[in-house]
Amino acid sequence: MAALSLYFCGSIRGGREDRALYERIIGLLQRYGTVLTEHIARPEITEAGEDAQEKGDKFIHDRDITWLQQADVVVAEVTQPSLGVGYELGRAVAMNKKMLCLFRVSSGRVLSAMIRGADNGHSVLVRDYEPQDVEGILHEYFTVTFPSL
Repeated sequence: MAALSLYFCGSIRGGREDRALYERIIGLLQRYGTVLTEHIARPEITEAGEDAQEKGDKFIHDRDITWLQQADVVVAEVTQPSLGVGYELGRAVAMNKKMLCLFRVSSGRVLSAMIRGADNGHSVLVRDYEPQDVEGILHEYFTVTFPSL
């Protein structure tokens, strides 16, 4: 099997507190394929968003939807509440994409029922985790979901 196309979701305008964690997750995801949205981890991207001033919101939306359509799987870090991530996940469900959502319980937050309730044990999985466990969770997910990798 050829390398996968991966769409990583993480908060930008909703807050950049987890940027370093996104960078780590993206680095781990690159073992399994091409991360179409690796820019999510760039330190120069602020809550104002990337390319927003130069290319505009419509460009970002349309580009990201194209990437979402191309992706074999969506991996989302959903601890930091984000309207954009929620929108991407809703679109991914409508496109019948395989999805893995990662939530850090130790954050003190409660994950939206719309995300946790979408877990169907097959195409959409929600996993509670801590940063030290993410490598193992990703390995297990990709080994089980894409055994020919």
